[in-house]
Amino acid sequence: MGEEKVKAEALQMLGMFQVLPRLVVFDLDYTLWPFYCECRSKHDIPYMYPHAKGILYGLKDKGINLAIASKSPTPDIANTYIDKLSIKSMFVAKEIFYSWTQKTEHFDKIHLRTGVPFNSMLFFDDDNKNIQAVSKMGVTSILVGNGVNLGALRQGLTEFAENWNATQKNKQKRIKKFSQNSYSSEKNKQK
Repeated sequence: MGEEKVKAEALQMLGMFQVLPRLVVFDLDYTLWPFYCECRSKHDIPYMYPHAKGILYGLKDKGINLAIASKSPTPDIANTYIDKLSIKSMFVAKEIFYSWTQKTEHFDKIHLRTGVPFNSMLFFDDDNKNIQAVSKMGVTSILVGNGVNLGALRQGLTEFAENWNATQKNKQKRIKKFSQNSYSSEKNKQK
């Protein structure tokens, strides 16, 4: 499936959801491309998974910001590949550095840089440890097996909408409870 066709399908899929993430964050190795940067040279010609670039363009066309969170020990190679693939300008934040924190540090920096709350983010990664740790921060996180593809995007958007709706229901319950408590307090003061 060509890049334009994937982009069109991604845009169609995005149009089916009432609630969309404000920021979608991607890992690099085995998420956007099928290799580890540290096993390659800056001089190699990088390539992406078949659906990856079309998905990036679809998200961007829909006005959704993009970011990178990568624990690559060779950020120079990763950045060179991002340049060679002509996708550098698509990302509002690029946190590419090695860390023992399962990417929680990456997300703290992305949040500080963008101001986007964690519950307004969607994240794709191939490492379940990263998925588990970042999920605990409130980010909807999707484990990919063979790179990001339209199926993973659909799953991510669905889970994001479910999480968002659950958050909004909880918020409404808290507001209702607070309002009732305030009303009870006012009533008691009047007695």
